[in-house]
Amino acid sequence: MTETADPLVERLRAAGCVFAEDEAALLREAASGAALEALVVRRVAGEPLETLLGWAAFDGLRVAVAPGVFVPRVRTELLVELGVEGLPAGAVVVELCCGVGAVAAAIRARRPDAEVWASDIDPDAVAVARRNLPPGRVLEGDLYDALPAALRGRVDLIVANAPYVPSDEIAFMPSEARDFEHRVALDGGADGHAIQARIAAGCGQWLAPGGRAIIETGERMSARTASLLEAAGLVVRVVRDEERDATAVVGVLG
Repeated sequence: MTETADPLVERLRAAGCVFAEDEAALLREAASGAALEALVVRRVAGEPLETLLGWAAFDGLRVAVAPGVFVPRVRTELLVELGVEGLPAGAVVVELCCGVGAVAAAIRARRPDAEVWASDIDPDAVAVARRNLPPGRVLEGDLYDALPAALRGRVDLIVANAPYVPSDEIAFMPSEARDFEHRVALDGGADGHAIQARIAAGCGQWLAPGGRAIIETGERMSARTASLLEAAGLVVRVVRDEERDATAVVGVLG
């Protein structure tokens, strides 16, 4: 006997949703009736599923998201795994360009003893990050300028998924990012390294001896990202995770 097709699944599949069955189940979990239909219309129009649900799955957590903010990607879970490796007891952790604070929240969940801070220049992202982290630990401002001066020289881990898409390549990004996420969360400057360079240049003043800086980057961009941390006096290694299509550069301050 042939199973009856699910009309919601068919609508989502026709709109190009690869995981239409999973998305249909999540949308039905979130709403029903007219409210569900409204969500489906927005999804078919291309709005990210996570924005519609109000959360994104990340490292075993459901982290809050909202329209316009950067939705955390699975590949960024690599930063969490690398970050908690060898993290000392009571470590001070700072996530720069935190977006919704997904990395900071995941590290805090894995290591409740850590003193975790986060900062971002986008006030909308900061507002959401304060839902995922203790609000007083999420600061609005430009990179290190947002941090309390008392953290200078005491940070055991700086972690950042800074924007690294070259400005001219944003037009070629998937619509879910290009059309629905703030440009400030995507634009890495002419070569994609503008913000990474500023993070690298300042990290030596904030890291404790033996502290680490970990920056997500593109696979083809990793050599340049590594050179920026090397120029700041860090000993670096490039980590590639093929399963997640993720690349990160880890620098250690001697």
